[in-house]
Amino acid sequence: MFKKILIANRGEIALRILRTCKELGIPTVAVYSEVDRDSLHVVFADEAVCIGPAPSNQSYLKIPSILSAAQITGADAIHPGYGFLAENAEFSEICADSNIKFIGPSPDSIRKMGDKAFAKETMKKVGVPVVSGSAGVVNDVDEAKKIAAEIGYPVMLKASAGGGGKGMRIVLEESEIEKAFQTAGNEAGAAFSNSALYMEKYVENPRHIEIQVLCDQHGNFYHYGERDCSIQRRHQKLIEESPSPFITNAVRTKMGEAALLGVRSVNYEGAGTIEFLVDKHQNFYFIEMNTRIQVEHPVTEMVRNLDLIKNQILIAAGREIEDKPLDSRGHAIEFRINAEDPDHNFRPSPGQIEYLHFPGGFGVRIDSHVYTDYVVPPNYDSLIAKMIIWGTDRKHAIARARRAFEEFQVEGIKTTIPFHKKVLENEKFINGDFDTSFIDKHININ
Repeated sequence: MFKKILIANRGEIALRILRTCKELGIPTVAVYSEVDRDSLHVVFADEAVCIGPAPSNQSYLKIPSILSAAQITGADAIHPGYGFLAENAEFSEICADSNIKFIGPSPDSIRKMGDKAFAKETMKKVGVPVVSGSAGVVNDVDEAKKIAAEIGYPVMLKASAGGGGKGMRIVLEESEIEKAFQTAGNEAGAAFSNSALYMEKYVENPRHIEIQVLCDQHGNFYHYGERDCSIQRRHQKLIEESPSPFITNAVRTKMGEAALLGVRSVNYEGAGTIEFLVDKHQNFYFIEMNTRIQVEHPVTEMVRNLDLIKNQILIAAGREIEDKPLDSRGHAIEFRINAEDPDHNFRPSPGQIEYLHFPGGFGVRIDSHVYTDYVVPPNYDSLIAKMIIWGTDRKHAIARARRAFEEFQVEGIKTTIPFHKKVLENEKFINGDFDTSFIDKHININ
């Protein structure tokens, strides 16, 4: 087992990883930017190292600073969490060259499956359905226009590296291509230090459903069912649940088998997620793989009774997967609580939290790094908490979520709690009748 793990991230995921490390008896090192000095992961880690000022490109994305922190503290492994450097093949490679274990897939797997264009071709070769689109990276606007004309509008330009809705633009007609190409490329470059884009046919009003996988060094390739992530705004997931209220058991089985075909083809190691679009006829199409832990991983943990972070660490240490797949039990829904004002187009709402009360009770899990008097900085993602609800079935989970939101109080900043309350009262959501266009069609946002 590792002697010491450095957590190369911040916020709730840093705290989540830290807790698992403590349960495994592994000392931890927190890294933080100057603005995160009072963050809980800094408080509870065994050691903490400041790696730079607030801008992420001068701190959490600065590889030399993170490696220096690992070396001066004697950390022999780094867990990247999600975002920042989690899907950076160069970082994974540099860690290996520095005799520090990167807790995640190999650099080769990240390059193959983290690169969306390459991953798409890989899945296509093993017989997994894919959305039609470019064979690889689109080099310029003229090439983008040519491909779009071949596959037909609408199309979507997507960042070849990274995720989270960054570097994505829907293009309805040729006159929009040039502007979309420039803005998506600039956004991707700023978010992932890689401005490369690829193009695919835009499937209108689909469900967004993903399969969780775990793979170790001993030939074990498992999937742990699906998460339905269709409640989105501008390609950013806001609510995720498992199992999906939409797909049949037969489709569920086929999607799991397709996910395993893909990860076996590249001898993948660690935790990952295979993402699909599913049309109204339940035809599914591979769109990308996230070669990291997901924000919504607790949904799977709650219905499968496993610890994905623990298994990530064990796999990286050369152990076999400890938690084998079990049948899904009950229903889980995750609500992302963001420091945003849903009444004003989800405008960011950084600032000091003057009062905070988390809900509790059986089946209510809160993953968060904030507390009363905590100052939410304007420099990073606006996620301040995740409320994960478990119920014996979907109806029970929804009822429990409503009760929990009655207890959830945050004062001093605006949050997405009122938005979630609206969703929970919407008949379409209650009946499981929704797709990725749900918010635009059914939730009134100023």
